[in-house]
Amino acid sequence: MFLLLVLALVGSIALCFLLIDSLWSVLELISSYLMPYFLPAEVQPLSKRFGPWAVVTGATDGIGKQYALELARRGINIVIISRNPEKLKNVAAEIEKQHSVKTKVVVADFSRGAEVYPHIEEELKDIPVGILVNNVGVNYDYPMPVCETSTAKVWELINVNVGAVTSMTRMLLPGMVQRGSGAVVNVSSGSELQPLPLMTIYAATKAYVRSFTHAVREEYSTKGIYIQHLAPLFVSTKINAFSQRLMDGNLLVPDVATYARHAVSTLGRQHNTTGYWLHGIQYTFIKVAPVWLRTRVGLHMNDQFRQEYLRNAKIKSN
Repeated sequence: MFLLLVLALVGSIALCFLLIDSLWSVLELISSYLMPYFLPAEVQPLSKRFGPWAVVTGATDGIGKQYALELARRGINIVIISRNPEKLKNVAAEIEKQHSVKTKVVVADFSRGAEVYPHIEEELKDIPVGILVNNVGVNYDYPMPVCETSTAKVWELINVNVGAVTSMTRMLLPGMVQRGSGAVVNVSSGSELQPLPLMTIYAATKAYVRSFTHAVREEYSTKGIYIQHLAPLFVSTKINAFSQRLMDGNLLVPDVATYARHAVSTLGRQHNTTGYWLHGIQYTFIKVAPVWLRTRVGLHMNDQFRQEYLRNAKIKSN
């Protein structure tokens, strides 16, 4: 009888925690994902709150480029870092022409690992960086099992998705702490929510970004530093080029300009967000499902993307 009472008590406690976690997900949806779009614009401009300069990595395409343009539209000078000198030059010219701010380009290939950071640090040493956007990232060319993934691709995923967010944060955070203000935006992915078969390493790197971001926030929130965890779901960018369905986009798969406009509006207002309200709804419903179910669904989804890519590749080769 005593054992039954103990088991009933343990079960009740477990059920309470489950209900609390589910309720918290709904509250997060309201506060983190929807509320920013019903609040008035920020009273204090981002340049006044964090500083006149922002660094955006991976800024020659996709989310990074549009995010840089959105920050520039708000009067912030932009440093863009990527590996293609010609693209960097063109994006910098576009930013300056559209928004009349200063720009600086830094050529760096993050896939090369530790060797690139002394050069970046030297290029940034005289710039009071107030906002760091760790956007640079790479994905699989198409979904595949671990044993099919080349060694070069494995290290590219780790060096870019893990190494860059860690090293850039470590590089620029001390200056922000010294000035008593600053913001770090770490771009993760909805794939962080569960193991993701056929994109195993990519999802694992994004789980790292989430963990790293939340921990750094606890370390530096009392120092006047704003740390944002930004976790988009599917956006129509080249990182998803393995699927034409994703490249075409739809209401749930926004184009990069739409996504960046919404994401930048959350900066300084929400610590954890998908950056786009419909992604917020998706994110919340995903969290309600048990991890094993999310993993199975992810496997099925990626297998469909894999078959789509292989079919198209076969057609092109014939």
